[in-house]
Amino acid sequence: MNPDDFTFADLFAGIGGIRLAFERQGGDCVFSSEIDEKARETYEANFGEMPAGDITEIHADEIPKHDVLLAGFPCPSFSIMGDKDGMDDERGALFFEIERILNEKKPHAFLLENVKHLTGVGGGDVFEFILERLEEAGDGYHIHWEVLNALDFGLPQKRERTIIVGFKKNYDFTMPTRNGETYDLNDVLEPDEEVSDEYEATEYIKKKRDEAVNEENVFYPSVWHENRAGNISVLPYSCALRANASHNYLLVNGERHLTPREMLRLQGFPEEFEVKGAYTRIREQVGNSVPVPMIEAVAKEMIDAVRRDNVQPVYEQTKLTD
Repeated sequence: MNPDDFTFADLFAGIGGIRLAFERQGGDCVFSSEIDEKARETYEANFGEMPAGDITEIHADEIPKHDVLLAGFPCPSFSIMGDKDGMDDERGALFFEIERILNEKKPHAFLLENVKHLTGVGGGDVFEFILERLEEAGDGYHIHWEVLNALDFGLPQKRERTIIVGFKKNYDFTMPTRNGETYDLNDVLEPDEEVSDEYEATEYIKKKRDEAVNEENVFYPSVWHENRAGNISVLPYSCALRANASHNYLLVNGERHLTPREMLRLQGFPEEFEVKGAYTRIREQVGNSVPVPMIEAVAKEMIDAVRRDNVQPVYEQTKLTD
């Protein structure tokens, strides 16, 4: 693999957040796949190409040779907001599509992204199973993993994700845990006077939020978060954007919903990036995406590790910890 001229495949591509991160490191996307039609339209609008569809229907011969495999594989089966059925759910079983392509194409490296709670499904057994299968795939990979938080990469969004990286060589690689940037909610929010009234919460919801918080704990700007138990937290950042959450679970200053541009900024997308569809579908697409600066930091470390080519003589297997 040439770190200055590498190719990648973008599986479960969504709207292209992982692609953006690797393009910024000089990579060239040679294949993409995404099943959701609206996400495919958004991807085409921003990258000029329509991703292939359902990966389960795509033969490995149809996928060009590539240096790095990327996959933010579907997470509802592993999420704290989902049923956490793990590999028994057909969406969780899509992991085996990644394994299939690793076995067939044998790329030099890969990056996988999933929810934080992937590590705890089945008491950790599912994650151990995934790591073992990845280590054995494609004639063997050296595996690194970490749970990273978007807050540590300059984004005012608490979004914790499990990142798994694999290399053919046992490089001297350390997963970045932050990029040195601080977050500021002011950098994300649009001026209130420029936000359309269509994003205002109903008077009923605003009154309900006001009654649920202690006025002494209120500050501005803030994002008011309602959890599954109905408790309200007033925070200087957003909790994780979710694809299918209640319409009112996040409110800016307890009064209005996030705009599409604000949601994109929370994920670190550039200002020129546009998402297609109605508001509900935009929420789904952006909520299913990734924090771009976080992935970019990992991509940079991956490419730097390949460039250094400092191979460790002894491989110590990554073990699951609490």
